[in-house]
Parts: sequence; structure tokens; C-alpha cells
Amino acid sequence: MEDLLRSVADFISRNHVWAGVILGLITFLESLAVIGAFVPATGLLVAAGAMVAAGVLDPWNVMLGCIIGAVLGDALSYWLGRRLGPSVLRHKVFKPHRRRVAWTRLFAYRYGVASVYIGRFFGPLRAFVPVTVGILGMRQKTFQTANVLSAVVWVTAMLAPGYLAQKGLARLEAMSEAHGPTLAGIAAVALFVCGYVAYRWVKGRALKRAEARGLGRFPEKA
Repeated sequence: MEDLLRSVADFISRNHVWAGVILGLITFLESLAVIGAFVPATGLLVAAGAMVAAGVLDPWNVMLGCIIGAVLGDALSYWLGRRLGPSVLRHKVFKPHRRRVAWTRLFAYRYGVASVYIGRFFGPLRAFVPVTVGILGMRQKTFQTANVLSAVVWVTAMLAPGYLAQKGLARLEAMSEAHGPTLAGIAAVALFVCGYVAYRWVKGRALKRAEARGLGRFPEKA
């Protein structure tokens, strides 16, 4: 799976015009009932965030594609739940996931619309919450509002780590090239301070142990 994700990331970097479509398709699949449990899009979105920071991909193209894919995937799963009702859970494709489905039904029943938001960020639930709330009869308007808002937040959160990491590396490289000796001096001072603090802490611990054993002080003179 890692090799496949790496290949997809390489293809996107070489064909950046299709980045939004490809990433949108992947987030769509990850948001579908059952299928989403086997589509790990998180690593690919982190890589896409790094490529956005590096200027390889257009941020609006990536964001729009991912959000549309995530919204459509959850909407389709919700529609299946509303259309087919509880009978859909008796389908053979759900049999290997009975325990997860049962837990998701309890979770969705207890937290209602909040489960749509939480489910986006909780891997084991992401592929089952929309179909479950559809079965439970959540109102269409309520679900779609939560669906769109949670998709925007989720996509942003998934792209952010790669974006921030790439920006941080770029700044660090620029600083190291422009202020190499200065950074080396700061690192040396920081290392000395950390070593001194560690030395004082170890010494303090040793003295406390010695005092506890009655060895920390010299006996008073008569």
C-alpha cells in the first residue's frame, strides 16, 4: 500500500493539473461506506500539503478537489442508509465489520450530528458514520450542513502537517545557509545549558537520596 501511495504521489507531482481530480477521487473513496476502511488517504494528503508548500501544486485546486470528494462520498453513504434502511447492514459486505458497525450505531445514536464531525477524524468510524446516521433518519439538511463543514475542516487539517513541515524545512535551510555560524553557536549554547541543567538535576537527586539514607551530612561535632 505504501508503494501505491508513493506512486500516486509521484504521478500527482508530475501531472499537477490532475491533482485536484485524483485527490478528490481518493477522498471520495475513503468517505464511502466499507470501501473507505481500505483507502488510507491520510498519508497522501499530508504529502499533497508538502507539495503545496513547495509550490508544486495549486492550493485551491487541491483543496477544492479534496473537499468535493469528501462531501460526495459521505453524501452517497448517507443516501444509501436512508434509501435501504437497516437491511443494508445485513448485507454480506458488512459481516466482517459487525462489531464496528454496532459500535458506530451506538455512537451515532448517542452523539447525533456531532458524530458526523467526529467521524471525519476518527479512522475506524469514518467509513460507517454517514450510512449509520442515514439509517437512523437524521434530517437531510442537518446532515449535509455537518457534511460540508466537517469536510472543509478535515481536508485543511490533513493538508496542514505536510504544508507546515515543508515550510519549516525551507526556512531552516534558508537560515542555515545565511546564518550557519550563528546557528552553530546557538546550538552549542543550548547544548551546554541542557547539559548543565541535567547535571544539576542528577546531582540534586543524588543528594536527596544520600540525605534520605543519613549520608548527606557530616556528623555534628560534640
